[in-house]
Amino acid sequence: MSKKQTTGLIVAAVIFVVVGIISVITNAVSSKMTKKSSTTDFNAMLESLTGTSNEALMDMPTTEDFIAVVPIEGTIQASTSSSMYASTPTYDHDMLMEYVNLLIKNDKNKGIVLRLDTPGGSVYEADELYLKLMEYKEKTGRPIWAYMESQCCSGGVYLAASADEQYANRITTTGSIGVIMSTYDMSELYEKLGIKEVNIVSAENKDMGTSGKPMTDEQKAILQSMIDEYYNQFVEIVATGRNMSVNEVKKIADGRIYTATQAVDNGLIDGIKTSEEFDAYVKEQSGVDKFFEPASETDPWAQLFGMMSTTKEKSEAEVLVELMNELGSGVPMYYAKPIGK
Repeated sequence: MSKKQTTGLIVAAVIFVVVGIISVITNAVSSKMTKKSSTTDFNAMLESLTGTSNEALMDMPTTEDFIAVVPIEGTIQASTSSSMYASTPTYDHDMLMEYVNLLIKNDKNKGIVLRLDTPGGSVYEADELYLKLMEYKEKTGRPIWAYMESQCCSGGVYLAASADEQYANRITTTGSIGVIMSTYDMSELYEKLGIKEVNIVSAENKDMGTSGKPMTDEQKAILQSMIDEYYNQFVEIVATGRNMSVNEVKKIADGRIYTATQAVDNGLIDGIKTSEEFDAYVKEQSGVDKFFEPASETDPWAQLFGMMSTTKEKSEAEVLVELMNELGSGVPMYYAKPIGK
């Protein structure tokens, strides 16, 4: 075979592979875009058979005793629609609420393990899930254990307070008991750029917190009263969960973070264990060997698109969106901001 023929075959093979890859990607994207409409009836059928249309919960045991693992991973916030660009599992509030509801009805469930790796999050979602976990304890009389992994801060501590016992890895960062509401005054920057924010409002406090106008002392006091109320609720939750007085909790609830050793010394957790030691402890205490955790398979195409999105140069619009997210939403949060941000 001549060199020219060999080169032609190689080029043809490359073209064939590229066309094949493009075809597969196109089909995957198309399937992703039409999945919701095509699976509505199927999900309804599954819900009638299994009690849930959530794929992550369909394998929940119904014939043998088990301990349910409830994963609290990432920022605690309202559930958002999945994206083809999401390459890692995220906190799914709707799924967790449904999960605990199903556990309340499942007689084979003998307890819950909260596995927490979170900086905290929204006041609303943290409190809603906390109340659901307390409802679980009240209706079933079953125990809850909490295990803190890499970090369990702010809203994570709030949720851990529902547990009968709390343990952490020796490298865990925890604490940050408090509330934060972030907003920015960009009025001086706007002035330099020749931008003037104009809001038509029904009263003087309707547009408080907007970035184009300085906040008045009255407006700061209004927002501070909200933060104080949510903070006092947080302190009471921790005090109840840890069998401490409100005053004892307030002494350590100034927003600072703690190491696992410091958390033990301050009464925030019951002890330090490795993940394996904690699992063995729960099995010993409950007499149950089987653990169930919702499936969290990541779409391989999401991983591919996720890697592509992180390597490509960001557009001005993407940079602007990220900046606005960093500047703050003005929503009260049980959240520990990463150091340096």
